[in-house]
Amino acid sequence: MSTATLSPSAPVTLTPGAVSELKKLKEQQEISDDFGLRVGVEGGGCAGMNYVLGFDQKKDGDSEYDIEGIRVFMNKAHGLYLAGMEIDFKNGLDARGFTFNNPNASSTCGCGSSFSA
Repeated sequence: MSTATLSPSAPVTLTPGAVSELKKLKEQQEISDDFGLRVGVEGGGCAGMNYVLGFDQKKDGDSEYDIEGIRVFMNKAHGLYLAGMEIDFKNGLDARGFTFNNPNASSTCGCGSSFSA
């Protein structure tokens, strides 16, 4: 087993609401400690790129961060698109789910899960 190398500071932040919801999901779904939160981007969506957010195992080319006790994995190449992004969790009447506040997005779609840079 390889030794985890944590990068000094994460390019993304998680709000207290996101941290709370992620810890709750990990516990409810009985996700093992071998998994961390994958944050990234992929081509597609109505605005050109979709956000990736889900529990996954570490892959070659990933940086690993610890944000409030949550292991976060991110492909190094995605940092260009995600640097400075804040991930929040909304639990209200008008919106429920994870939201992405990305200062690098030049436009976003109406649902907020797709963007262009």
